[in-house]
Amino acid sequence: MNFWALVVHDSLPSTSDFCIDRARAGEPEGLAVLARRQTRGRGSRGRIWQSSAGDLSLSVLLRPGGAAAAAGCWALLAGLVLAETLARFAPDPAALRLKWPNDVLLDERKLGGVLIDSAGADRLDWLVIGFGANLAWAPDIPDRPTTCLAALGPAPEPEAVAEKLLTALAHWRERLDAGGFASLRAAWLARAHPAGTALRIQAGDREIRGAFAGLTERGTLLLSAEGRLHEVAAGEVLACPPDARLPSTTCSLA
Repeated sequence: MNFWALVVHDSLPSTSDFCIDRARAGEPEGLAVLARRQTRGRGSRGRIWQSSAGDLSLSVLLRPGGAAAAAGCWALLAGLVLAETLARFAPDPAALRLKWPNDVLLDERKLGGVLIDSAGADRLDWLVIGFGANLAWAPDIPDRPTTCLAALGPAPEPEAVAEKLLTALAHWRERLDAGGFASLRAAWLARAHPAGTALRIQAGDREIRGAFAGLTERGTLLLSAEGRLHEVAAGEVLACPPDARLPSTTCSLA
């Protein structure tokens, strides 16, 4: 299945905002928008996503139907697709890891990420997936290390990465439609940090520290702490030292 209509712009404020406007105007699914330069890109939790010429700024419009709650599953699928695509251009594909739900890390430094926008109270009317990756340049972010593929060798062209990504996205959509979440979950876990990795989850003023224990059947994060499993449905995942002391009280963020 390859129904993508890829449109390339020299510059856009935001590829995702462009797709959202088209979605609200009734554009059918399959629109893919690549900007060679993005001036007002959006990241998670209201952050600005910095991108420069030579980096990947790509958004796609889908109308998958299904329950609105399935948007979380698409977040995992999009992260896996981005990781698999970037691995094709990395000298050591095994060095890439997924951080829940959809950040791509290279040697524990952020290489790329995904932003999901959707509409529909009960059923998904439309879904816009924004993919960003540091190909030629990595932004300087005060609270987290970043890297780019150019640090390891020649940077691939954004158009070449976009074409591979769209093929991978179509492939995983077919697999999700045919086999449900199980195969996606297994593939995601194969690229994630190993079980037992020490993590810290921040959600507002709440924090929980523990060890990565996998994903539930719904794609929420499992964290082992103080002899019990915590199901995490939302929050920012941060690494913490393996010997970090767990807080005396913990709370479920599900």
